[in-house]
Amino acid sequence: MNLLFTEYTLGKNKLKNRTVMAPMTRSRAIGNIPNDLMAEYYSQRAGAGLLITEGVSPSPNGLGYARIPGIFSDEQVQGWKKVTDAVHTKKGRIFVQLMHSGRVGNYLNLPKGAELVGPSAIGLKGTIWTDAEGMQSYSSPREMNSKDIQVAIREYVTAAENAIKAGFDGVELHGANGYLIEQFLHPSANHRTDEYGGDWKKRNRFAVEVATAVVEAIGADKVGIRLSPYGVFNDLEIHNEIEEQYKDLALSLGKLGLVYIHIVNHSSMGAPAPKDSTVALIRESYKSQNPNGTYILSGGYDAERANSDLKEKNADLIAFGRNFISNPDLVERLEKGIPLAEPDASLFYTPGEKGYTDYPVAALSQV
Repeated sequence: MNLLFTEYTLGKNKLKNRTVMAPMTRSRAIGNIPNDLMAEYYSQRAGAGLLITEGVSPSPNGLGYARIPGIFSDEQVQGWKKVTDAVHTKKGRIFVQLMHSGRVGNYLNLPKGAELVGPSAIGLKGTIWTDAEGMQSYSSPREMNSKDIQVAIREYVTAAENAIKAGFDGVELHGANGYLIEQFLHPSANHRTDEYGGDWKKRNRFAVEVATAVVEAIGADKVGIRLSPYGVFNDLEIHNEIEEQYKDLALSLGKLGLVYIHIVNHSSMGAPAPKDSTVALIRESYKSQNPNGTYILSGGYDAERANSDLKEKNADLIAFGRNFISNPDLVERLEKGIPLAEPDASLFYTPGEKGYTDYPVAALSQV
């Protein structure tokens, strides 16, 4: 029996299978507002047990990339309502990923009055795309003061409340890939000397406070988090306290009753692989406090490897990323052994339907 294609209960949500569409930036939100094209994209992929949206900013300050969506205005909430309605019509379940880009961005991508902020005034090396002036250097962030931190926490709460208004089944806090929450977690991005920086217990504080506030607002059964131990994306560096820090973080998140922890593994794309011992320690620590909690693994999976990790109880759900871009019917293809289409990476972040909603399902591609 292949567990990947069996039903699963996530909090109060009945999932039709154990596949998850991982969050992936697609940059189709013109004016940072979700639209009909995005509703079509997500509804096409509603065969997944759970869809997790691309990173969605809880704040104007978090819109560091071109054309990423927000969920802090009424217009954005109404745009997302189109998406959730389209997914629910196909009996899918969908969480929104709340991603504040923090220090990652350029001012040309931000709306008027917004600014780049981070735990410390440490900029990124390299360049980023802007629609206004093409490739540009990353802008320098301003170090957040204590008031800024409390404002950011409230923004996550408001975004989570807006998500429920928009019809989402829950939210995923993006604590991975070098964005704001992980910037606080990480010693290479967080040089603070107050209660939010210094030793790893203090560096964990922002993540825990955001999670606590969001749980209080919408309920733990609707809140998950994505983490990337050993991640080096966006100028992060591996450090020697990872296992100890993430064990403590997982214990705290388990005590809050978060419905899931979602672990990033980008080794299939050349990033360092998380240590198996760390992944297991996070799982065990989280489940020691929340035995019914869900553990999601992602990164370079095929159906065989996914089923193996499910059987071994290394994970409860398995997330698939890029294969969902080019295979809207990925679950059916995996279940029936139908060959997968390859995505066109040059169209990952371009506006419009090309490379977004125009990938055929297998039945059509074989005509």
